[in-house]
Amino acid sequence: MGPSSWLPAQPAELLYPAPLLFIIQNIMPIFRRIYTWSALSLGCCMAAVLLYGTPSVQAEDSVLSTIKEAMKQYEKGDYTAAASNLNYASQLVLQKKSEQMKTILPDAPPGWLAEEASSQTIGAEVLGGGITISRVYTKDEARVQMDIMTDSPVLQSVLMMTSNAVFAGAGGGKLETVKGNKAIVKYDDDSQNGEIYIAANSRFVVLIKGRHVSREEMILFANILDYSKLAKN
Repeated sequence: MGPSSWLPAQPAELLYPAPLLFIIQNIMPIFRRIYTWSALSLGCCMAAVLLYGTPSVQAEDSVLSTIKEAMKQYEKGDYTAAASNLNYASQLVLQKKSEQMKTILPDAPPGWLAEEASSQTIGAEVLGGGITISRVYTKDEARVQMDIMTDSPVLQSVLMMTSNAVFAGAGGGKLETVKGNKAIVKYDDDSQNGEIYIAANSRFVVLIKGRHVSREEMILFANILDYSKLAKN
């Protein structure tokens, strides 16, 4: 069973916004979907466990304990085990950060319901790693998903889109600003579907995807995010 079978059925245009699709096809052909990152990362971690053994310190233990264990292994010349534990410690740090960042995702605006926020931590072995936090909002048939991505080298390619009219116009999008941040807004009046890409503080990409919503509702969600709080992470 492939990773795509785990995903809920969604229109292709929501899974593949035109600007991001361009990057996937021309810059990152290895990635078909953002949502496969977690599956790939899990596979890499499982492979590491099979090759190098289970890290000496469990997930509930402190990051410092894991690093100290790696230092002991390094001093003994067990570089493989030391590298495995250091990678494990890095994953623990990213997990802690992703849990902390979930509080940034805003509550539902009046008339909307918000699902519980979720997070995905991608290991460094997958294109340098990264964090994605997400939250889904619903109102009758309307659905909006807000994703915030950070700490990934891949994001620089995505951030470039918000400063390039060619990328923005490739899928009918327009360059705009949201609370002083560069953004690409794409909206289809007929289907009432849309996407908004926002480059925040040169380190974050905020992606808002809407289905059966008005353009004004899309802009509403783009504006209720606290960007100054986001920049502190």
